[in-house]
Amino acid sequence: MRKKTFSKISFLLLATLFLWIKTYIVYKTSFDIKIENLTQEFILFINPLSFLLLIFGVGLFFNEKNRNRYIFGASIFVTGLLLANMVFYRFFNDFLTIPVLFQTSNMGDLGSSITSLFLPSDLLMFVDLAILFWLLKKPSFRSTTLTLTRKEKSAYFLLVVAVFFFNLGLAETERPQLLTRSFDREMLVKNISVYNFHIYDAVLQSKTSAQRALADSDNLTEIENYVNANRKAPKDDLKGIAEGRNVILLSLESLQNFVINEELNGQEITPYLNDLLDESYYFENFYHQTGQGKTSDSEFLVDNSLYPLGRGAVFFTNSNNEYNATPEVLKDYGYYSAIFHANNKSFWNRDLMYNSFGYDRFYEVNDYEVNEENSVGWGLKDIEFFEQSVQHMKNMPQPFYTRMITLTNHFPFELSEEDKLIDEFDSNSKTLNQYIPTVRYMDEAVKRFFEELKETDIYENSIIIMYGDHYGISENHNVAMSKFLGREVTPFEVVQLQRVPFIVHIPGVTDKDPQTFSKVAGQIDIRPTVMSLLGIDSSEQIQFGTDVFSDDKLSFTVLRDGSFITENNVYTRGICYDKVTGQETDQAICEPYMEKAKQELSYSDEIIYGDLLRFYGEDAETETTAVEEAEETKK
Repeated sequence: MRKKTFSKISFLLLATLFLWIKTYIVYKTSFDIKIENLTQEFILFINPLSFLLLIFGVGLFFNEKNRNRYIFGASIFVTGLLLANMVFYRFFNDFLTIPVLFQTSNMGDLGSSITSLFLPSDLLMFVDLAILFWLLKKPSFRSTTLTLTRKEKSAYFLLVVAVFFFNLGLAETERPQLLTRSFDREMLVKNISVYNFHIYDAVLQSKTSAQRALADSDNLTEIENYVNANRKAPKDDLKGIAEGRNVILLSLESLQNFVINEELNGQEITPYLNDLLDESYYFENFYHQTGQGKTSDSEFLVDNSLYPLGRGAVFFTNSNNEYNATPEVLKDYGYYSAIFHANNKSFWNRDLMYNSFGYDRFYEVNDYEVNEENSVGWGLKDIEFFEQSVQHMKNMPQPFYTRMITLTNHFPFELSEEDKLIDEFDSNSKTLNQYIPTVRYMDEAVKRFFEELKETDIYENSIIIMYGDHYGISENHNVAMSKFLGREVTPFEVVQLQRVPFIVHIPGVTDKDPQTFSKVAGQIDIRPTVMSLLGIDSSEQIQFGTDVFSDDKLSFTVLRDGSFITENNVYTRGICYDKVTGQETDQAICEPYMEKAKQELSYSDEIIYGDLLRFYGEDAETETTAVEEAEETKK
């Protein structure tokens, strides 16, 4: 009897076996999933099984003619999902989420970035599909597709449930409260499979979609109390030192701090930026805090002093929210605002989001002269971009607040031969090798920008702030990075590699008294810092950052994955590290900051998912209205 049942589902079992083995191979070859013991390895091995049995088991409800066709179609779908995660992981070192899948409008602009992520070996992903297709055509397999009895179907799905709960039970013993730690996608994939992770992600998506509808002004009260309790006074002698000046923010694509003051073959990688540090305020322990939204996340951080989301990009998931971004605030102080970025205006949903932020003008690709000679990789070369942007800048009303977003130092780090001003690095990573020349080119472009700007009346009346927007070299290139750095890239080093340059240049001020600061800070702190330097009181704003120059600023910053950095320690992946030695230290040292890190990310998520800023100032407006009505009644 049992043999007869197996013969009825032989095609189903074969499809399950193929995808099970294929998924485990992908786990071991394409994902960097940390395994600490044999139990974790066993969990990793069995975790795809319950999902595969379930999705193929749906075919048991089809008639004999269509069952195997469904199973073959499901195999194609699951293979596509696995391949998509593989390709995404190769650059982002992360797994796909539903909000990321909604970002389809970006796909047409990704071009060579996506193409370069595919490998010839990826064709092996389709070998099992070819075998299944061949079997599907064989009469012997078609004849075994017999209807299962109700008892046999019940037994099959009881098996599916048993496998799932066996897997989940083992996972919970290894990682208690697994499903409440949704910020750690790698942990979820390791324990419940990449497929069940997507189901879990869908549940989260439906939950967050309901948050806005259920939110009211009371949700904001606790967050306001937290923000008010953590405000720090700005530094007196720097507050207002740039009052009335133009603000120019340079978002330097993929620029990490490890190249600053570094040489390759006796040549400086960033000679101009190195010299500029001697005329500026420079923060050497400044971290990017972006998530899956990368550059768009850094834009969100800089203009709002709110954290990006742990899943997807705010620019896509919450573009219709009410924000109180820097451009909107500065309008009350007579500032004109603009964005310079020679890319498609809809990329990352920027055209809609910039309107939400209150920008007056978006200089996008159609505002630039772009041709084959002045373009490479993602589009207009940085030198051409800066030269043309300065011409636009001359016609803008002053004072202005503007951000300029560079393109050339973008993965896959392509560069014309005539623009290579330094040799490539020599390692097993093409990505890291090509990264060095594109960084050097971007440095030259920044030099050209300063030269062009100094020929106008804008330079002396401006404050110029430069920062790296996110990492350029992911963990997938740790072997090559170890060779470049001359030391092993441990989890501690991975966090330290999230440092990006943060340079504040104020003509007539910083060049007279340049300084290097060692305090820990992050992109969340840029907005309050800018406001303070302009002499604008932002103490009433909902923001999680602090003026980086404040004497009272806590030397602390939290990354989007829950890792955090303090003056003396780094906490990541559940381990507390000593910053001096880079070695694991007593967990108790990091514990006082754990709740703060978790709380800030949670509060910021509540604001975004609930669109809570639409209620901000509501009480004050209600009170004003009540007073006016009372006065009117007296009359």
